[in-house]
Amino acid sequence: MTNIQDPQTQNKKTKILYVITKSNWGGAQKYVYDLATHISPLFETAVILGGDGPLEERLEEKGIRVISLPFLSRNINPFSDIKTFISLFKIFTSEHPDIVHLNSSKIGLIGALAAKKAKVPRIIFTAHGWAFNENRSWLAKKIFWFFHWITIILSHQTIAVSKAVKRDMKSAPFVKNKISVIQNGIEKISFKTEEEARDRLLPEKTYHSLPPKTFWIGTISELHKNKGLEYAIRGVAKLKSLRPDFSFVFVIIGEGEERKYLEKLIKELRLEQVVFLAGYIENAPSLLSAFDIFLLSSTTEALAFVVLEAGMAKLPVVASGVGGVPEIIKDMESGILVRPKNSEEIAKALEFLISHKERSEDFGKKLKDTVKKNFSLKKMLAETVAVYKK
Repeated sequence: MTNIQDPQTQNKKTKILYVITKSNWGGAQKYVYDLATHISPLFETAVILGGDGPLEERLEEKGIRVISLPFLSRNINPFSDIKTFISLFKIFTSEHPDIVHLNSSKIGLIGALAAKKAKVPRIIFTAHGWAFNENRSWLAKKIFWFFHWITIILSHQTIAVSKAVKRDMKSAPFVKNKISVIQNGIEKISFKTEEEARDRLLPEKTYHSLPPKTFWIGTISELHKNKGLEYAIRGVAKLKSLRPDFSFVFVIIGEGEERKYLEKLIKELRLEQVVFLAGYIENAPSLLSAFDIFLLSSTTEALAFVVLEAGMAKLPVVASGVGGVPEIIKDMESGILVRPKNSEEIAKALEFLISHKERSEDFGKKLKDTVKKNFSLKKMLAETVAVYKK
């Protein structure tokens, strides 16, 4: 565990309340978990979150206090949103935090309003991406842009997890000095052996029936529209058609609302023996050793933790060149970037990596070097603590 030592000894620790909408396990949740658990020797920390899930369980295992708001959800609901505002205001006034650190778009605005009303001394908002980059109507995008702008104005400082996230708000007035870029960072990962990982991901009978030189393509992804898994699956179908001589499988680790649609798509494309939905798996990054290639097909992304994790596994990566992903991967140097929603490019990129083993291995090595050098958890923690102390 990485700890940050404070040069000044204080009798009373600074209290930070982290707030996040959902208790599932995704990039924003991992971010909150890393901050709350790693800086706890220096600060008094607690996490306010919606519902039950892996984040709550992991925090409690580490002894981090959790405050649950069961009616807090991602979808907009005026009744529950008002209840959330009132609940947060009551928590802030009773807890007297020195810092409230908000995460996710919706809770950012509600939390900032509640923290302002409760006179919290310092309000921090981390932008893990913007809702206006999602597939919405023109009007909805403008409304969300306005809400994000208000959140930044209400907060003392906004952390953008990539340069791209900051760039998306460059036209907003009065925010120039209120946004700092602190890129996500990760620690060393303890990977399973290839055999252990593959045995965990596929049924024993399926695994042992595969040809010896089967290529394993994989991803870790919430089953959500923003992750573009439809295009990944269609890309795999094109690859199968393009190179019937290749033996490969595509394994998707993760769970979400798109499961039924993706199951139907897999069946329609007759990929039942090629594409596998492995579901949510605890400590999924440790299983990256199962894969020969990692595929990220997101249609919008801030700075994908999974690409950093794939880099630590020294995997060649095919990724949509969206958001902050090009800040990690240099196209055709440390991976391959493709246009979002483009199954044809996904298929061609996968074919290239399978056909060019030495080049593929070189991509993986260079990506690992980049991640170790520029995206360490220690660096992220130090820069975030500096924002807290401003």
